Amino acid sequence: MADDEKENKQAETGDPAEELNLKIDTEIDTEDLLVAPTKKEMEEESKAAAAKSAEKASAEAAAEHRFPIFALRTTANREEQVMDFITSNAKKKKLEVYSLVHPHGMRGYLFIEAKDRQDAEQAAFRVPYARGLLPKEVSYEEIEHMLEPAKKVEVNIQKGDIVEIISGAAFKHSQAKVTRIDKTKEEVVVELLESAVPIPITLKLDAVKVIRRESEEGEASHQED
Repeated sequence: MADDEKENKQAETGDPAEELNLKIDTEIDTEDLLVAPTKKEMEEESKAAAAKSAEKASAEAAAEHRFPIFALRTTANREEQVMDFITSNAKKKKLEVYSLVHPHGMRGYLFIEAKDRQDAEQAAFRVPYARGLLPKEVSYEEIEHMLEPAKKVEVNIQKGDIVEIISGAAFKHSQAKVTRIDKTKEEVVVELLESAVPIPITLKLDAVKVIRRESEEGEASHQED
């Protein structure tokens, strides 16, 4: 009789081991349900990862792929004119010329970045003051140090200043008066003091040196009075 009551009680309460396993399974299922991402979230994450991967691959490909660079010999002090002619030529002939560089201080040479040698040669073909491409290509590493942006030097110059021209064979050491300043182009327009007829000359800002200021002349005159 006592055994029957014990069996009935176990049947009513259930097996403790089974109850424990059921509890663990329920907790696991509930936890998975709470943290598992939805289908939409998984798709968005997948798209974002794919876009990031494609962007990285594109950046790496662009960094690895560089177009050839060619050195062009020019007449000294005519580099800027040659660049203008080449730019016009490339546009007119629809050539794949991507950049032109004339490093500051380098005379008689400029660099052409183009799709290939043929496009570079066509761009420079029959250009005044251009003397032909050098036989070998120039590596990017060879000219990298020349391509760093130069720090702009603040020049304290004003309209009406009297300056000395410190560079340029034709007017070097001549004195002139500043008539206009273009800080965007870093240029200054001057008129020679020694010239009988005032002729405007455009120079780079660093090609002149201020030796006398109009305001200083006024102050000196006032003190004498």
